[in-house]
Amino acid sequence: MVEEGADIIDVGGESSRPGSEPVSRETELARVIPVIEGIRRFSDLPISIDTTKAEVAEKALAAGADIINDISGFRFDQNMTEVAVLHHTPVIVMHMLGTPKSMQVQPCYEDCIKEIKEFFSERINHCVENGVDRDMIILDPGIGFGKRLEDNLTIIKNLREFKSLGCPLMLGASRKSFISMVTGIEGKADKRIGGSLAALLTALRNGCDIIRVHDVGETIESIEVLKAIEEA
Repeated sequence: MVEEGADIIDVGGESSRPGSEPVSRETELARVIPVIEGIRRFSDLPISIDTTKAEVAEKALAAGADIINDISGFRFDQNMTEVAVLHHTPVIVMHMLGTPKSMQVQPCYEDCIKEIKEFFSERINHCVENGVDRDMIILDPGIGFGKRLEDNLTIIKNLREFKSLGCPLMLGASRKSFISMVTGIEGKADKRIGGSLAALLTALRNGCDIIRVHDVGETIESIEVLKAIEEA
């Protein structure tokens, strides 16, 4: 990923797939710390630690991570904001209904954009009131995290609605199952690269600042062609 041109490496030790079970703090640490230390031996590229546990974030930052990526939006562990403030680190606040185990059990919104914006506003206020600098907050609407197909598509189409909150936007649509729902192509997630690129390029054109991907080389190639066309 570094060689292919990634700007940030995201490291996580707990699956957040729909229906997944949580793992212990010890298991998560055993998975992520050696990886972070290993990356640091050959690269100074920023590393984000994908975790909902404050102790995991704390030890990951001590091992060389630079960013906290919390899919719970800093809801599951009340000590997470304290860790962020102590290390003065950027934070990624994601929207999710429920937990990974329950999030896809009949998720429902009356107006998903409005409700996610309200969630972000509350979470931004929570972080700022607890000492996190507002300009260190990144927002992720959480594609596939407690979302129906129509919600995922609506979010990508209307990303600019979140720009009014004044924070950078991150999106992770790479290889997500909603792509198969659109295309009808079954099989392993690595068969969804074409759909991933379409979603990510649309997100970039609609105001996204950071995209979280699996296929770094292919994504960068597609961005370069898009930029060349726009600048022609």
